[in-house]
Amino acid sequence: MTYLVQEAKNQLTDILQKALNQAFAAGTLPETEMPAFSLEVPAERTHGDWSCNIAMTSARVFRNSPVKIATIIVQNTDLAGTYFTKCEVAGPGFLNFFYDDLFYAHALNEVHQKGEDYGKSDFGGGETVLVEFVSANPTGPMHIGNARGGALGDCLSAVLQTAGFEVSKEFYVNDAGNQLEKLGLSLDIRYQQLFDKENAPEMPEDSYHGEDIIEHVKNFVEEHGDSLLAMDEKERRKTLTSYVLPKNVARMQNDLARYGIYYDRWFFESELHKDGSVNAAIEILKDKGLTYSKDGALWYKATDLGGEKDEVIIRSNGNPTYFIVDVAYHLSKFNRGFSLLIDCLGADHHGHVSRMKTAMNAVGKNGDKLEVLLYQLVNLVRNGETVRMSKRTGKAIQLADLLDEVSKDSVRFTFNTHEPNIAMDFDLDLAVKQDAQNPLYYVQYAHARICSILRNLAADNIQPRACSNEELTLLQAPEERALIRHISIYTDEIIRCASKLDPSGITRYVINLATLFHKFYNACRVKGENESLMQARISLCLATQTVIKNVLEMFHVNVPETM
Repeated sequence: MTYLVQEAKNQLTDILQKALNQAFAAGTLPETEMPAFSLEVPAERTHGDWSCNIAMTSARVFRNSPVKIATIIVQNTDLAGTYFTKCEVAGPGFLNFFYDDLFYAHALNEVHQKGEDYGKSDFGGGETVLVEFVSANPTGPMHIGNARGGALGDCLSAVLQTAGFEVSKEFYVNDAGNQLEKLGLSLDIRYQQLFDKENAPEMPEDSYHGEDIIEHVKNFVEEHGDSLLAMDEKERRKTLTSYVLPKNVARMQNDLARYGIYYDRWFFESELHKDGSVNAAIEILKDKGLTYSKDGALWYKATDLGGEKDEVIIRSNGNPTYFIVDVAYHLSKFNRGFSLLIDCLGADHHGHVSRMKTAMNAVGKNGDKLEVLLYQLVNLVRNGETVRMSKRTGKAIQLADLLDEVSKDSVRFTFNTHEPNIAMDFDLDLAVKQDAQNPLYYVQYAHARICSILRNLAADNIQPRACSNEELTLLQAPEERALIRHISIYTDEIIRCASKLDPSGITRYVINLATLFHKFYNACRVKGENESLMQARISLCLATQTVIKNVLEMFHVNVPETM
């Protein structure tokens, strides 16, 4: 599945190779293999549409100055039959290439031909990817960090899918181990306190003190009364946990659905214990001689594989550790047929990354095919002040509280205006503003403005029609050319952001697209020009509309036609 910019870059490679061959034949450069080089879009567009550094990367091979090499290449360059009209030497030896008029015409035609598929490519080659994100403990409500991780993971999945990967999304539910034991303890104590506050145990400092625990227990008592008081502690805790856990998971699912997030699978940790996956992972490590016993516990020889310290995998009480369960979980991902694993985790998990990659190598998988995307903290800000409490509840702000204040579209878009590794302030006032200061409103307004233009034209019985290449090359104004160039790189941006695992690049792309459209709108009249130029400008409006719509729909954000 080729696209226009890729074709243009392929032409540049061919142009350079032919120019070098000409120089080799003429003896002006010593014959050798084509040197490595890069093609980049110059920051200053007066420097061309593509800039190439081949003269600098080949200076040692050709034993000449980059400027001299670049000059020789230009002298031997033939641009006939390509999308380029000019090549210049600039600065220390850069080669700057400029598009010809036909490229701009073909760029718009490509958008119209592909429509909702514009931006898609086969870059990923259908590789199967499992993106795991949010995976909050099912012991209480989801917080603001989960909100950022949700927007990041869901939008990254969409970018990867558009780039040609086969993507599945997964939520990992920790329904076993220490967190569930702590949940059972907390519920049990609150249950006892409801009936006998004076004699009931006090809540340990590290237990769950949230109001949600009390609410769950009150609901249970309304349904079942004091029936658990006669039970032993273990059964009472198990019963309370079994009552609360599915309710917490259902609340997570409902909150995430409000957020526009749906998973292909909710994977429960208990499955790994029931189906023997944890024991199987331990046996693999044993068979490879990577375990030893010490102080009644079983240890994994992480240091044998470059780790900083060995890891306990079975405690002295016989229970598996979180680490070995996580090894079993990631092993199960590979065993289910996924060739690339992506985990979206909070930055506090940074120490876990190399440990898990090494562990995957230890169990016979490729640790390099596990990518961990770490995202930084979020500060909620209102009136320039950090906000930690919900106006509605007076308690710590949860995902549900945020969605009560700000639309899910604005939340998803705003979280993806920053790279994951950058801590961010989420401005609650800005996120609900109905003006150009709000990035999402700014983009949506560009789309609505185009719809308005088309409605006004239709009211005057002017309908869009297909334009010839000659008509499209009438779009010569700087604002028109800048807008078309930006439209043309959309597929490249999708690929770049998929490679970097950074959906924020697409958010910035569409904000820039809206900016360029508004500049075009202010500089160029659509109606009132000669018919051919008018239709060419309508074509440009329609192409811009398509790209904005494709981006917003990819991110599951509303695409309004009026505002």
